[in-house]
Amino acid sequence: LVKISAPMIPFMADDIYRNLVCSVDKTAPESVHLCDFPVADEKLIDSKLEEDMELVLEIVVLGRAARNNANIKNRQPLGKMFVKAEDVLNEFYSAIVSEELNVKDLEFTQEVGAFTSYTFKPQLKTLGPKYGKDLGKIRTMLTELDGNAAMAELDSKGTLTLDLGDKEAVLTKEDLLIDMAQKEGFEAVSDRGITVVIDTTLTDELIEEGFVREIISRIQTMRKEAGFEVMDHICVYQKGSEELKAYMDKNKAIICEEVLADSMDLAVEQFPEGAYSKDWNINGFDTELAVKRV
Repeated sequence: LVKISAPMIPFMADDIYRNLVCSVDKTAPESVHLCDFPVADEKLIDSKLEEDMELVLEIVVLGRAARNNANIKNRQPLGKMFVKAEDVLNEFYSAIVSEELNVKDLEFTQEVGAFTSYTFKPQLKTLGPKYGKDLGKIRTMLTELDGNAAMAELDSKGTLTLDLGDKEAVLTKEDLLIDMAQKEGFEAVSDRGITVVIDTTLTDELIEEGFVREIISRIQTMRKEAGFEVMDHICVYQKGSEELKAYMDKNKAIICEEVLADSMDLAVEQFPEGAYSKDWNINGFDTELAVKRV
């Protein structure tokens, strides 16, 4: 504390140091300014851990972007996700990614061509000054490329080479307008050599789990708004939606465990006195929920 405060109050640092330290440790240096600061032990740095966590972060960012593009909330579980990257994460780090993105199954693969396709157009402001009259030929050749193969070459080499006959055109990503299209039922996002593809097909089981997570989230919000303590047990009430009633009834045990509910009344016509209630629209269904402290 004294060392941290020293730069801000130099005129008091030594007096504070003597009062707090020298009175306890007679062998302490005479002045706070003579003390040694901790020195990092670089042998303890785990470079592999840093690299793996950096890859985890990049995949999660791309996965969230793919979810946003597909307009699928993070609380909605997904069945499958594919990742193309130079390195492959082990089970420990893959579990972190799966949890962050709410995905049941994560697979690393080098073959994402089945889910995506790429098309290329010339970036006129960069290619114009370099290739001028050859722009028309370059544009034609770009339309005839195997998009996935061309993208793989760009990612691996950093350039895409076209044979113009009398010379070669060496193009970088800055020279190209790249458009990525997804196969129906999938959403893909790529950046810096990493491609993340999510399967956007939602089965009945995934949809049900998504509803349950949304319901739990609403009840937890109401607990907070009602001023309940973290460990307070509650009763939960619902009315207004037969669809949500069915989901809540089927998953009663899971919901009660998550929100600390001792009971759940799904056939109530009138909420009990003192209950905190609120109207919600959950994935298109209007309902009214209420919570009451036990």
